[in-house]
Amino acid sequence: MTKVILIEDEPLARSMVKEYLSAYADIAIVDECNDGFEGVKAIAQHKPDLIFLDIQMPKINGFEMLELVENPPAVIFTTAFDEYAIQAFEQHALDYLLKPFSKERFDKAIQKWRGQQGGAQQGTTELLENTSLPEERLRIVVKKGSNIVILPIQTVHYLEAYDDYVKIHTKEGFYLKKKTMGHFEKVLDPKQFVRIHRSYLMNLQELTRIEPAEKDSHLALLRSGTRIPLSQSGYAKLKEVLGI
Repeated sequence: MTKVILIEDEPLARSMVKEYLSAYADIAIVDECNDGFEGVKAIAQHKPDLIFLDIQMPKINGFEMLELVENPPAVIFTTAFDEYAIQAFEQHALDYLLKPFSKERFDKAIQKWRGQQGGAQQGTTELLENTSLPEERLRIVVKKGSNIVILPIQTVHYLEAYDDYVKIHTKEGFYLKKKTMGHFEKVLDPKQFVRIHRSYLMNLQELTRIEPAEKDSHLALLRSGTRIPLSQSGYAKLKEVLGI
């Protein structure tokens, strides 16, 4: 039996998916969720084969929710018209249902998923790395133990490369996010966050001064007292942004 979870805050859209799924005897809906917080917990509990996931939801969006899930299941996205999201889905060969969708369109999505099983997860991983929604400039959603934490971007002091993760440093400590530095450099406002080193992205609001170090190198001193190394190109970029 195929296990499915519906993660959708609109009752009408959810009832439509349930009605269309009732025609499939080998598919069982094991849970229904109203938002991404519930979705993360339900996926961990039930380990579904497939989820139907809305993009625009309360609290956190569908992309942000998926980033919190280790080994995410196959996904069929459901969305109101969003040109940017649709371009992203098509670029990564992922299926989506544009609300309101017909039974015929729904059945095509199920058929595509059945034929794609095993290969769809790579596309989802690439989508999450290469796509962002506007709210991701304003916040970073992370997981700390079993808790989901929303970090307003102004509370982030700096980001640090950490193996396959990025370490997000704040006043309260650090959080890990399975992303690349390149992703954050692309998503965050370049007037606020500067790539000062291959391993560091710094919030300019936290900078107090630039200090000389040995052999023509430099350090950035933050308000917290932390010192971060500047690469030569990072130093040049920082001076350019600061206008010095």
